[in-house]
Amino acid sequence: MTYTIQELRDKYLIIFETVAGSHAYGTATPESDHDIRGVFVQPLDDILKYGFVEQVSDEKNDVTFYELGRFIELIIDNNPNILELLAMPEDCIKFIHPLFEKLQAHKNKFITKRVRWTFAGYAIDQIQKARGYNKKMNWEEEQMVRKTVLDFCYVLQADGTVPVKEWIDRYNAYEGTSKSYKDYGLSAIDHAHEVYAIFYLPNTGIVSDEEKANQVQLTSIPKETMLEAYMTFNKDGYSSHCKKYLEYTTWLKERNPNRFKMNKEHGKNYDSKNMMHTYRLLLMAHELAKGELRVRRTPKEIEKLMKIRRGEYEYEDLLKESEAMIAELDAAYEKSTLINKVDKEFCFALLGTLRKKFYKL
Repeated sequence: MTYTIQELRDKYLIIFETVAGSHAYGTATPESDHDIRGVFVQPLDDILKYGFVEQVSDEKNDVTFYELGRFIELIIDNNPNILELLAMPEDCIKFIHPLFEKLQAHKNKFITKRVRWTFAGYAIDQIQKARGYNKKMNWEEEQMVRKTVLDFCYVLQADGTVPVKEWIDRYNAYEGTSKSYKDYGLSAIDHAHEVYAIFYLPNTGIVSDEEKANQVQLTSIPKETMLEAYMTFNKDGYSSHCKKYLEYTTWLKERNPNRFKMNKEHGKNYDSKNMMHTYRLLLMAHELAKGELRVRRTPKEIEKLMKIRRGEYEYEDLLKESEAMIAELDAAYEKSTLINKVDKEFCFALLGTLRKKFYKL
């Protein structure tokens, strides 16, 4: 069973809809997307016939609605994005049903000491992403090139190794020939991992196809064929390169062009938007220790958050400040009067009550 966003609207299943993200925090720019988040109630007949649908999203995930039961599950887990929906600024709310207002009225019962880990843990994840962004910026500058198996093959020599491509080029220059990897065959060496004997054997090949092969190929070598050299294949190095190249191409495909342009322009070699979210999440983690759930930031906080986004701070300074805020959380939650965990029985009883009222049972 699947639904579309339009079906949720047409069937009047939505009980809450809001603009989330930067518009809710107060950090939106003219280029910022309008992320829509909300909650719907699945019809009882559909649940009985087809089972639960946890959420409904559009193709880009810019619009996402959570089924009420899934929403309650995520509240129990103290999911940051879900808890935020309980305290959205009024100017962001597009629609709110009286049933969702009843849910909001109990928000203090959902905030537990676990938020120390869900909010701060997410912040730490953002720090790691920002750290990794410098590597990706360098990837872009260097235009990372895909390498082949042959780039990880080396011929053994008395003073070390030489890349197999270079070894073939040297031989051609010395002999005045035009041989390629296709003119050599390989045989395995017993008890020697990824070490091979190279033989001159036209129309065979060290690999089957330079662009497509993921491994060297072995060939049946006639007894009279003369040994040319020994070669090793750095298979681990090749596998690591393939993994990094896939990560690079995925990043190129999925990155936000405007965000990349902004980070390139400020030249600080970190993802400033991730660092902005880090700082915001840590602010919220400290506020939550006192039982305060606030999504819209103050004018002073917004000013600093936007400076971080524009790259006006050095990365190391932001990192030190963030790490100090993380260190202070232990003391904050030691003093906190928050409950240790959500009362699941209360949550499920509330869920049952809300469903009955929605279904008019």
